[in-house]
Amino acid sequence: MSQVVMYNTFERLWHWTLAVLILILLFTGFNIHGTYQVFSFEQAVNVHIVTSWLLMGLLVFIIFWHMTTGEWKQYIPSSTNKLIAVMKYYAIDIFMGGGHPHHKTRKEKLNPMQRMAYLSLHVAITPVIWISGLLYLYYPYWDNIGLGSLSLGIVALVHTAAAFVLVAFLIVHLYLALTTSEEPLGHLKAMITGYEKE
Repeated sequence: MSQVVMYNTFERLWHWTLAVLILILLFTGFNIHGTYQVFSFEQAVNVHIVTSWLLMGLLVFIIFWHMTTGEWKQYIPSSTNKLIAVMKYYAIDIFMGGGHPHHKTRKEKLNPMQRMAYLSLHVAITPVIWISGLLYLYYPYWDNIGLGSLSLGIVALVHTAAAFVLVAFLIVHLYLALTTSEEPLGHLKAMITGYEKE
């Protein structure tokens, strides 16, 4: 196996920028929610709003990049048989020393389970967070756009629930990234340097 550029500069840049912005949003969001108080409510809200707009701007670039480079194809689910083999690997075979059923290449970076997870993130979790967040932000204008009967409490609950799902996703993502490489912290190193074995 040779070292190849698995993640180009832009991929690594948007990945780490996305990570920092999401962590800031989670930190300020739970401060707003009252889980802890590091900032005042007003400070946390202001940072949360600015960070949200920065993240939405970044996502426009990320989507454009995915569409123009063809990288969007990385998220298309593959066969069910391969998905079951990967799930079996993570549930049983990884602890028994079995080999990974998916060989990572530049053209197929994501295994079938990752494809399903990221697709769910992109088409379910993220839209719920953005729609509920924008509704929350524009609450004063609900009557003007015919949403006066909507419950702010429900919107807040949906937004917070989606944030908890995102936290769970991040924990699993970090756990797998830090523990499943052939070399210690190999996946983390690859996302820093761009190089990984193919």
